[in-house]
Amino acid sequence: MLSRIEPSATMDKLRIEGGQALHGEVGASGAKNAALPLMAASLLSAQPVELEQAPRLMDVHTLGELLASMGARVERDGSRLRLQADRITACEAPYERVKTMRASVLVLGPLLARFGHARVSLPGGCAIGARPVDQHIRGLRQLGAQVDVEHGYIVASVPGGRLRAARITTDMITVTGTENLMMAACLADGETVIENAAQEPEVVDLATMLRSMGADIEGAGSSRLRIRGVSELRGARHRIVADRIEAGTFLCAAAATRGDVTVRDCVPQHLDALLDKLREAGAQITCGADWVRLRADSMPGGRPRAVAVRTSEYPGFATDMQAQFMALNCIAEGAATVTETIFENRFMHVQELVRLGARITVEGNTCVVQGVERLSGATVMATDLRASAGLVIAGLVADGSTCIERIYHLDRGYEAMEHKLAALGARIRRVS
Repeated sequence: MLSRIEPSATMDKLRIEGGQALHGEVGASGAKNAALPLMAASLLSAQPVELEQAPRLMDVHTLGELLASMGARVERDGSRLRLQADRITACEAPYERVKTMRASVLVLGPLLARFGHARVSLPGGCAIGARPVDQHIRGLRQLGAQVDVEHGYIVASVPGGRLRAARITTDMITVTGTENLMMAACLADGETVIENAAQEPEVVDLATMLRSMGADIEGAGSSRLRIRGVSELRGARHRIVADRIEAGTFLCAAAATRGDVTVRDCVPQHLDALLDKLREAGAQITCGADWVRLRADSMPGGRPRAVAVRTSEYPGFATDMQAQFMALNCIAEGAATVTETIFENRFMHVQELVRLGARITVEGNTCVVQGVERLSGATVMATDLRASAGLVIAGLVADGSTCIERIYHLDRGYEAMEHKLAALGARIRRVS
């Protein structure tokens, strides 16, 4: 059985006493954004799939429950997940199980490819933008599926039972769209080419596991994927790639608090765009094979320098790091612009940062952040997953006590964040 992870009550909060520099070492967990498509990929085979370094997160638990409701066996042993989809009884993802998690749409491609039909609720998740699934639907139609949207559900079937290869060019770069279409193409007849494919490390990680299952995939990590369909896939054992967003969040927290922190069990090259910005802010950074050390305790002038950022698809500056870096800019020397190009509604944390004393103005998809010497503690509300992390960083540097409400957002993507930060010297605790 999948061990139970209880959702944090909506009344749970984080209370932070700011002003403490972070010092020490912290390990990065397996990436949420890799774990979810890897779990969905287990539907492509009747043999067991074992995932090592699986993070204990609400989204991982929710997808595990969804797979179990379909008839898959899902077991957790520590940080290892074992999934086996040899007895699937229902190719449906109902609204009640997926309303909080956009990644639920990732079961669509595998179900269609292996079973020839699927009924999947339109997904929910963080309210940071429209994030339409039209690219998924369009690509699956090109692969020969009949797809309709009825009463809030994507209803799809494959005439003849087997998808057909196609050349697909997405209108926009979409990570989950690339993953869904890549999984579907693994069992399609012929050779599929996906142009304008996402290049994120999590996409590469999925391709790596699919190849170990017997898939024929070339080009992962580039904008063109080539997938030659096979008749069936086998099981596999795979270690989930490290969470670059969690690692980056700890590095931003270390820079903001003017601390000295080493993040272990990470992939430094996945953080290149962020590390360049942190160096520009004045942090000293050294990297090893699987670790990054950031020192900000001797920044010139004692404060970080304000640094402009513009989000873009990998290998650019990740949209999932925008809120955390904005928190750093809030207490930096000077002013900087933060431009969001991926999601149209990802500045909801701005008003909460202003409550803490930040000076931020918003014009369209750009913020101007005028750094201040200090923030002051207050009660704030988390509006989405990464906004939550930005507010935590702001609370770590604010004078006095900061209370962050609605931290169930945080629990979707960060494993035991308050415990990891406390081990680095932060004064932080969860309260009801």
